[in-house]
Amino acid sequence: MAGPMTASTDGFLARLQADRLPDALVSTTLEDAGLSAHDLAALFESQLTSRRLDLEARRLGAEKRGYYSIGSSGHEGNAALARAFRVDDIAFLHYRSGAFLIERARKLPGETPIWNMALSFVASSEDPISGGRHKVIGSKALFVPPQTSTIASHLPKAMGAAFSITLARTQKKPDAELPLDAVTLCSFGDASANHSTALGAINAAAHTGYRGLPLPLVFICEDNGLGISVKTPEGWIAANYGDRAGLQYVYADGRDVVDAMHGARQAERLARGARRPVFLHLRMVRLMGHAGSDVESGYRTRAEIAVEADHDPLLHTARRLIEAGAMSVEEIKTLYTDISGRVRRTMESACDRPKLTSAAEVTASLIPPSMRRAPRPGPLLKNAPDDARARSEPQHMSRLISLTLAEQMQRDRDIIVFGEDVARKGGVYGATTRLQPKFGPARVFDALLDEQSILGMAIGLSMNGFISVPEIQFLAYVHNAEDQLRGEAASLSFFSKGQYANPMVARIAGLAYQKGFGGHFHNDNAVAIFRDIPGIILACPSSGAEAVKMLREAFRLARNERRVVVFLEPIALYGTKDLLDAGDGLMTAVFDDIDGAAAFGDVNIIADGEDLAIVTYGNGTFLSRRAARRLKQEGVQSRIIDLRWLTPLPLDAVIDAIGGRRNVLIVDECRKTGSPSEEIVAGFVDRGLNFNIARIAGADSFIPLGPAADTVLVSEDDIIAAALRLTGKANKRAAE
Repeated sequence: MAGPMTASTDGFLARLQADRLPDALVSTTLEDAGLSAHDLAALFESQLTSRRLDLEARRLGAEKRGYYSIGSSGHEGNAALARAFRVDDIAFLHYRSGAFLIERARKLPGETPIWNMALSFVASSEDPISGGRHKVIGSKALFVPPQTSTIASHLPKAMGAAFSITLARTQKKPDAELPLDAVTLCSFGDASANHSTALGAINAAAHTGYRGLPLPLVFICEDNGLGISVKTPEGWIAANYGDRAGLQYVYADGRDVVDAMHGARQAERLARGARRPVFLHLRMVRLMGHAGSDVESGYRTRAEIAVEADHDPLLHTARRLIEAGAMSVEEIKTLYTDISGRVRRTMESACDRPKLTSAAEVTASLIPPSMRRAPRPGPLLKNAPDDARARSEPQHMSRLISLTLAEQMQRDRDIIVFGEDVARKGGVYGATTRLQPKFGPARVFDALLDEQSILGMAIGLSMNGFISVPEIQFLAYVHNAEDQLRGEAASLSFFSKGQYANPMVARIAGLAYQKGFGGHFHNDNAVAIFRDIPGIILACPSSGAEAVKMLREAFRLARNERRVVVFLEPIALYGTKDLLDAGDGLMTAVFDDIDGAAAFGDVNIIADGEDLAIVTYGNGTFLSRRAARRLKQEGVQSRIIDLRWLTPLPLDAVIDAIGGRRNVLIVDECRKTGSPSEEIVAGFVDRGLNFNIARIAGADSFIPLGPAADTVLVSEDDIIAAALRLTGKANKRAAE
């Protein structure tokens, strides 16, 4: 009797030869699924090809010529999805989607999925989707963006992409990447359905559907009953999603490709025809364990493994073909042998193709290729409020940000602003005031209180030609969703060789020095999270005028350079009007008088003193400007170098701005550990510069409430004391 299916024994062929074909699981007919016998034979070929790629990948791994591999075996029923949906229905797929990609490639002449996937499996630099950076399932031509660790992090952006299709229809967008009648697909496993990211994305979609808003999205839960070694309780997925408000539930048995096709067609009608979010639940089996290194017998009995192998989807398709008289057992064996030989030869050839050999090659795709994109003018709504007076009078930072957003939105109708409380309320701090009355609820809208959904929405919108401007209400809130920036937004260009990008300007209110706030949520001075993400740009303005110029540049970077920009706005400076004395108004500016933009990589130089260079940013610049007046009274003439751009750090521009000054004081308002000042000091050392350096930074602490906050933050007095010590004036003052 044939044993359980393993990496070394081909369970499908053994059972076929032993005439161990399974009984029918469902009563669905070919006619019910809209399939002919010829269609079924084509699906079978895609299924067989995917299986042989899995087996060859494991063979190469065992021979130390391949790499860690998560296969699609047991999930080959998803080939039906590729047949049921169009090529231009964008698909965010999990790692068991080999048959889907192979079947979809049939719809596009000239595609070579076996060769392309083989190159990916062996990490060749010629892999057309990732260029050897990862084993991913993806294709630009097939509208399949590459995914890496697809636990659930891709679900929020799939929701955003579906919303972008609706928005493009509403806005009559002529240059949308996705067709206006397209559907978004997103597949994941049953264990991933438990992840908070999945729950948030599915909830956001259901919430949209419940409100009666169109959302052409199909969530595809490929349920094989296991999360690596942990069983999913029987009936768990259906119990959770079978009767969810706002979400259409469809079940099919993915072990039988005909039933999978029947369910896929039903889901397609609901999503494309009715524009409703769908949860397509496909029963699957998982064969050969979770991945190449997984020893399945360590947590499943031989009997359990054998039962799953008995319901191999390839066996069910073979039974269907034989019953329909479309193929005989011998013809199936011949086809299998032919495909096996073709795949093996392809994999062997792929092993000889070049690999990435340098850091420069690896990192080349972190930054997507530039493109010159002309903005499309965005009209105001009729009877929109007039900002003429606001533009011609001195305003603080929050209002200037609002005016800049309005300026850019009027210049480019593809800019979309959204977040918590940004619409009618105009933002907690007023930075989006009057935008919705000007541009309407399609371009300025409130999001759910879920940062993962907000940033995922931004990614999905940006992939369809929009410039997303998501707002995160407080800096610490982004920690709830940081992987949307790190693992999704920033990595997309890297893993697609720059073929995909998600340009955006993510506005985040944060940093410290707010009076009356404490704790780790509302008064947070940690930026290490952003500095650790390759490819993103982190900007931090120090005044309202700087915010205007830097926002203009941020939109240029997003539009023409396709960059992900995080715009960190110091909350404490939002409403600040005075700098040195009460009523001086030095922190305000007249919008109409602010010309141009602050070029990416340039620093802001304030004053020209020769005794001391102060390198700082954000609130630190405000404090340093105040300290500079008092230092001048002590005989210390300062130049303040406002960084503007914290990632990547403009170190060359900083060094040029320091010039011949010997004394350099780094004023860093953030925590000492993980702060920009660490990189600045290290950069000076790496370049062999012999400045007389001092650094002051916030304590490695959360910020307490009330006056105690001052004990862990940099103060004006701290700056003065450090500057006097650095310049030798402290001893002179003590002697006097």
